[in-house]
Amino acid sequence: MNREEAWALLTEYNQEPFHLQHAKTVAAVMKWFAQKLGYAEEAEFWELVGLLHDLDFEKYPEQHCQKTAEILRERGMDESFIHAIVSHGYGMVSEVAPEHVMEKVLFAVDELTGLIGAAALMRPSKSVSDMELKSLKKKFKDKSFAAGCSREVIQTGANMLNWSLDELLETTLNAMKETEEIIAM
Repeated sequence: MNREEAWALLTEYNQEPFHLQHAKTVAAVMKWFAQKLGYAEEAEFWELVGLLHDLDFEKYPEQHCQKTAEILRERGMDESFIHAIVSHGYGMVSEVAPEHVMEKVLFAVDELTGLIGAAALMRPSKSVSDMELKSLKKKFKDKSFAAGCSREVIQTGANMLNWSLDELLETTLNAMKETEEIIAM
């Protein structure tokens, strides 16, 4: 599956601008992480996993991850691709644990990109370009801000990667800064 085919599949199951924007954001951030962490040859795979990670969420929120696996199997997708996507719901809606570094990154950044995106919308610039780690940490600590973004999942993701929370926050913020133009398209 290439990016155009993945986008067509995503838009078959998702029409809400918020969900489509989230998918684009996670895809761009995943591709960025692949390149930065020494997996450049797998960057397209990481990007597609990021793009399709919430494939079923809009139409089948009660079957999140399970329905995605079913849809992808029907289309003949490789089990490693399915595992990578389904593992992002580990401990919440999936029993499939993240194993590969890519799966752990997806687990960690899925919620975090939402938090960073919400924080950016509160800024006069409506951008991450001028956001500092200090400001992001303040939003992270405020449990009422972007309350739907699980701080526990973000912290668990950092732990899975053997990174400090600050390292995860700063690296993901940098990823979003460097991909902001791509995400906005």
